[in-house]
Amino acid sequence: MKLELRGITKRFGSLVANDDISLTVEPGEIHALLGENGAGKSTLMNVLYGLYQADAGEILLDGEVQHFSGPGDAMAAGIGMVHQHFMLIPVFTVAENVMLGHESTGAAGVLDLEAARTKVREISRRFGFDVDPDAVVEDLPVGVQQRVEIIKALSRDARVLVFDEPTAVLTPQETDDFMAIMRQLKKSGTGIVFISHKLREVRAVADRITVIRRGAVVGEAAPTATNAELASLMVGRAVELVVQKSPAAPGERALVVQDLLVTDALGRVHLDGISFDIRAGEILAVAGVQGNGQTELAEALLGLQPHVEGSAVLDGVELVGRSVRKVLDSGVGFIPEDRTVEGLVGHFTIAENLMLNRSHGAPFVQAGTVRRAALEQFAEEKVREYDVRTQGIDSTASQLSGGNQQKVVVARELSRDLRLLVASQPTRGVDVGSIEFIHKQIVAARDSGIPVLVISTELDEVTALADRIMVLYRGRIVGVVPADTPRDTLGLMMAGERPEGSVA
Repeated sequence: MKLELRGITKRFGSLVANDDISLTVEPGEIHALLGENGAGKSTLMNVLYGLYQADAGEILLDGEVQHFSGPGDAMAAGIGMVHQHFMLIPVFTVAENVMLGHESTGAAGVLDLEAARTKVREISRRFGFDVDPDAVVEDLPVGVQQRVEIIKALSRDARVLVFDEPTAVLTPQETDDFMAIMRQLKKSGTGIVFISHKLREVRAVADRITVIRRGAVVGEAAPTATNAELASLMVGRAVELVVQKSPAAPGERALVVQDLLVTDALGRVHLDGISFDIRAGEILAVAGVQGNGQTELAEALLGLQPHVEGSAVLDGVELVGRSVRKVLDSGVGFIPEDRTVEGLVGHFTIAENLMLNRSHGAPFVQAGTVRRAALEQFAEEKVREYDVRTQGIDSTASQLSGGNQQKVVVARELSRDLRLLVASQPTRGVDVGSIEFIHKQIVAARDSGIPVLVISTELDEVTALADRIMVLYRGRIVGVVPADTPRDTLGLMMAGERPEGSVA
């Protein structure tokens, strides 16, 4: 089935999210949609899937204009979407998830679960998915859960599949498996729209690449295009994709973590007695698939976790058991994984956000009163130094793009006298131009002698920044390895396999 989007325009008030976008997906073609954060990729796909109505333009399937009032119409026409965050019921079986919303019944109105099981087996056999229809979804690895999402779409006769950032939660080996699945789907005649910001993956699997910038198509590229050429199209300028850093010169052990145990209110273990250290002037990067204890590690060090045992000593000062305020005052900088929830107050101004962790005293507060002149001077300096694109320091944080919001967080944390920097997913949802800038700031912090803990699910980011790599799996340390460890080895470690010679 041939898909055509012609002149799609979508506005939200004065914001033009999609500006006269046209593209074609042929049967058996993988068409990659590439663009920086906020470029309009997901909006365009939501228009295609019937979640949004376009203000102008039309959708055609095999030459016929379509009118979708919702996702049900899109699915009925043969369009399926696999979202970045899976739309599965964890406690249901695979077969139950596949039939959900499209339930068929047998005699006496009883659900025909066997028909769903047969469909799962049939599609699994055709594409080599190896998925048990009676397996409970929450017991399946993430990569297999993604296959369940694909089976759901194919069971509804999808002939065009949209994958929205499909590898965000996969290990390198699971990503390779997914690439193979896409090629199989392509061979069967399925048209695929592949949305991703990962240049390596796009070049590996796409037949054609369309690049969107600020809501408009700025070019098409072949998969033979270089990463530098694609990045330049995405941001409109040349981008340095390789992190430039000299070898680390580690000093004394600055942070020493021993037997750190984190549980939740129900007693479930999220970090299982881990021990490690970071030296002054080095970056220890934590690798792992999201959900293996990384978030809990950062929060335990910052005093955000209520149930923590063990020890985390920074320059002789115990952090465990201290309040968040005392941890911050001990010289810990924190770039949180979710800037909108934990990093910024959206309705506060840029200037106010830049003083958030110093709002209780000098240099910005005196006798309970904000020293406006000192704050404004500081904010103007940081906006210039960190290249925050804004109309002014009195603009609210919510008015900034994702990359500029992250720059505000980075500017605030690195402008203090730090003894440790914890950077959790420091470039999540950030375009390649801002990634380049943020990476340089993290390396500069290391070079000034600050110990840095980087937590990232982006393996390219981990290998680019790290001096050493620590891999977490199900709350335990699989190993600590050098930064030049091969990706295949790291991928196996992320799946729980301990390589020879690693430090546990």
